[in-house]
Order: sequence, then C-alpha cells, then structure tokens
Amino acid sequence: MPEIRDPIAFELFKNAVFSIADEMALTVFRTTYSGVLKDNMDYSTGLADAEGKLVAQGLTLPGHLGSVPTALASIMKHYGQDMAEGDVFIMNDPFDGGMHLPDIFVFKPLYHRGERLAFAATVCHHTDVGGRVAGSNASDSTEIYAEGLRIAPLKLYEAGKINKTIMTFIERNVRVPVKVFGDLRAQLAACHIAEKQFAELVAKHGPADTKAYMQETIDYAERLTRAELTKLPDGEWSFEDWIDDDGVDYGKPIRLFVTIRKKGDHMVVDWTGTNPQVKGAINNTLSFTKAASYCGVRSVLPNGIPNNEGVFRAIDVICPPGTVGNGVLPAACAARGLTGFRMTDCMFGALAMMLPDKVKAAGDGGNTGISIGGYHADRSPFIYVDFTCGAWGARPWADGLDGNSHMFANMASHSIEVTEAEHPIQLLAYEFVPDKAGAGKHRGGVPFRRDYRFLEAEGTLQVRSDRRDHRPFGLYGGNPGAPSENYLNPDGENRLLPSKLTMTVTKGDVFRHVLAGAGGWGDPLERDPALVLRDVRNEVLSPTKAEADYGVTVDTAKWQVDAAATEARRKAMRASRGWRDVPKVQWLDPVIATEPARRRA
Repeated sequence: MPEIRDPIAFELFKNAVFSIADEMALTVFRTTYSGVLKDNMDYSTGLADAEGKLVAQGLTLPGHLGSVPTALASIMKHYGQDMAEGDVFIMNDPFDGGMHLPDIFVFKPLYHRGERLAFAATVCHHTDVGGRVAGSNASDSTEIYAEGLRIAPLKLYEAGKINKTIMTFIERNVRVPVKVFGDLRAQLAACHIAEKQFAELVAKHGPADTKAYMQETIDYAERLTRAELTKLPDGEWSFEDWIDDDGVDYGKPIRLFVTIRKKGDHMVVDWTGTNPQVKGAINNTLSFTKAASYCGVRSVLPNGIPNNEGVFRAIDVICPPGTVGNGVLPAACAARGLTGFRMTDCMFGALAMMLPDKVKAAGDGGNTGISIGGYHADRSPFIYVDFTCGAWGARPWADGLDGNSHMFANMASHSIEVTEAEHPIQLLAYEFVPDKAGAGKHRGGVPFRRDYRFLEAEGTLQVRSDRRDHRPFGLYGGNPGAPSENYLNPDGENRLLPSKLTMTVTKGDVFRHVLAGAGGWGDPLERDPALVLRDVRNEVLSPTKAEADYGVTVDTAKWQVDAAATEARRKAMRASRGWRDVPKVQWLDPVIATEPARRRA
C-alpha cells in the first residue's frame, strides 16, 4: 500500500470522507417518512473500507458507535465471497450482527472497475416491524419471536435487481408499510449519494491512494486515541448501578456492574458481574454494550478523534454471553435502549473515580420510549413512536443541562404541531418540572413532563422508562435526582402507573410522563446563593426546597437572598450532619448501590 507522504492531501481526503458520511445523514433526514427518523433522528450513517472496517461515522447517534462494525462483520461472514457490484444488503437480526428488530441495516458495497473499495452503511429505527405490539418495542415481550420480523443478512438487491420476495415479506408483516418502505428508500438514497461522492474521490486520488488514505484514517484515529489514553491515570475502577426491573418481574432490580482497567495506551471495559439476561425485552446485544462503553470513554477524551475502527482497537469491551448486556437466544431485546443508556451512566460512575474533575453525574436515565398505536375508524393503522430525554447530570464545573438530549442519544424532539397533525394525539403539556433536579454545588438538569391526550376510540400505549426506585446518582456529595413518574388521567383518577407498561387506552385518556431529575455534583451547601435565587425566580426550584436542600432563604417579596438567615441555616445544617472538612474528592455518594462503589488504583 502506498506510503502517506503528503499530510495536507491526507487531511483533505479525511475531511472528504467525513463529509460523505455526514451527507448520507442529511440525505436520510431530508427524505425519510417517519417521525422517529425526521424528528428524533434515530439513525446513523457511515463509510467503511473494503473489509468492513468503519472509516467514518456521520454526525448522528453515539448509540450506534459499535453497531456498524458488528453488522458488517456478519455481512462479510455470510457474503464475503458472494458479493458483486449492484448488490445491497439488509438485516436486523440481533443474534447475527444486529441490535434490535426496529433497527434495520442497509449496506451497499462500492466498486471501482470491478474492485470493491468500500461500503456505504446506514441503520435506521423503523416505526414498526410487526410483532405483538404496535411500534415493535414493548418492554414486556419475553422472547425475540414476539417482537416482529427478524431479517437475517440477505441481499435486498442482487446485481442491481431488487428482491421482490423480501420486500413482500416485509410489506405483509409490518403495520405501516408506506412509512417502512419510505424509510428504506431513504437509506437506499443515502447509499447512492455515498456511491456517487466516493466515486468522485476515487477518480481524484486513484484506487491505490484511496485505499491507503482510508487505512491511514483508521490508523490516525488509533494513534490519537492511544496518545490520549496514555495521559489518563493507570488503575482499576468499578461502579455498580441498578435498573428498577424488566417490566415482567416487577420490583426485581437488575444489576449493572462495570470495571475499567487502564494501563498505558490501552483500556479494558469489563461488564463481568452484570445481571444475567432477563425475561423482559431490555437485554442488550454486545454491540450496543460496546457502544455505551465507547461513548463513556469518548466523553473524557478530546474532540477531534474520528469515530472509527481505530478508536475501537484501543478499547476492549468484555461482557459475558447470557447477561443483560449480551443476551443470547431467545432473549427479547426490543427495549434494549433503556439498558444501553443506563450502562452509559454506569460508565460515568466508574470514570468519575478515575477523573473526578471531568465526569458528570447521572442523567434522567433516558431515553424514555413511548409508542401509541391502533386503528382509525376506517381500519387504517397509526403508530406514534417517540423517545424523550432532557436532563444531564451536574458537571464538576457547572450545572447539568436542562432540556438537552442524553449524550448517548443525540436526538431531537418531535414537533408538537406535526405530531398532532399526523396522529390522533394532543400534547397538553410540555414543560419543566420544579424541585426534581438533584441538589449540589452544581445542580442536576431539570426534567420535563409531557401530557398526551388520546383522541381515537381505542389504542395501545407502550412505555419504557426507569429511574423510579433507583434514582439518578449524584457525585461527590451531590444529591440524587427525583424519580420518574407515569400517570393516567392526572386531572381525574390520577392513577400511578409502573415505569414499564403496555395497556389499552380509550378516547379522552391522558397519559402523563415525568422524567427523572438528574443527579447533583458536590455539596449543596457550597452552591452560590445567587444561583439558588435564580432557580427560584425561574420556577424550577421552590423557596421551600431551596431552604431544605441548600440552606438558602429567599425573600420572594424582594426577590433577594436573606444572607443572615442563610448563613445561620447552613451552619446548623453542617453541624447536624457532621461533615465539616472531609475532602470531597475522596468519596462518591453510593445512593443507588447496595455496595459502595470502590476504587483500586
């Protein structure tokens, strides 16, 4: 392979490859049909080399960081010797390279004069892939066979000719084929855009240099990753967190346990000790556990490192088969997003011991998945799928973010106007909720609530949420966030619902979801009283809670802090708990663990 001698030419090539991946993402965004893609943006795009090694990922979901290499490895295993120009591959099988059934992969090999040089890669969350519940992502399914259409790695196109049998099978097994086919065409359009732009790149550089530059892009990311890992302290750190339950065995908590071992330029993320796989549909595939692990590590590394195979070479992820982080047949996994998000927060817990000045507390536990499906009077189907999250844990240097997607998701929010125009649903409320953010020197992010009124005669409501019993943890003296909540008809019966549910709703029913508040960072009694006053004025904190959590007395008639009363109350609060001058960086608040988090360095 030619040696890379011109760093400027390499930089231009590298940016061109990244631009192709980003243009693919924009193509999906512009051409897709469903709200879960055009609004939530639950999809990813990428470009891989001829052997399926990821070279560039578009600016989409960190949750898909580990998915494309795993899925392409499956394609190569099945079709490495049976691949030609004009072929397009499709798959979603979680036990043969996929993640969960709604995430359908489409890959197109890219050729130059008969030689395969690259792959265009897309993965999109589809509104429905069949199964027992509209939306195909119910938490209470107990085996993969109930969750929908399972697509093995197959050729959707062969030598440019579409496989009508596969398309017919898909059409007959999904509730909203127009949306599903529209979204599949968006994926194909993204692959065609990549093919065109990649051909221009090859024409400019030639096939030999193109291959060399792609390899160098991967090697470059590996060098950067290893160089930055070398700057981190060596040692071993472990952290434990708990998922409330799986939606089937209610009240039975599920353990997440991670150990990070770092030495020199290499890191191991080991999930040994995590709960065995469960009955409910929250089991991860290994690729999604890898993505959560990579996301956590990337959060403490500098910007500018490409997301590709080179990063993954420096970070080994271990998760034993048969656990909730690496399910085996017949594990249900439609709602596995919950576990992936919680694993990311668990990573933050371990990394916070390694790097106390760089890592945030737990967020709202998101994202919460909500789907509402059914049939109109004319028997035409509707399915509303939404993923919602919005509260970051407090950071060592600042408050948590309010109304911002979880780091693992990078998702946007559905337009209320579009939702109401396309579905028999009214959004009655979408607003921040006071007194739920975890207190600290820096407080956690403020969560929001949404009220959904159902307008059709009958439908099925499916909810995947958590952080009801095991609240988002605070760090270094910060308080945990308040729990999530679900209610039916809050202005009437106000029935408290479990965190995970599948139920029938009828016309006029109102479902309310309240996100959990994010955890705080540092001693709440060290918070600047002026910031407490600001939160009270902005109605995200009540005067009563300001006094109870922060020892700050706010005079709401004058909108100012009563300095004397505040000083006296804080002094009394410190004396009553006996902390005094304990160095805060030596401990974590194990509010969500039955065993304290531990450090061995």
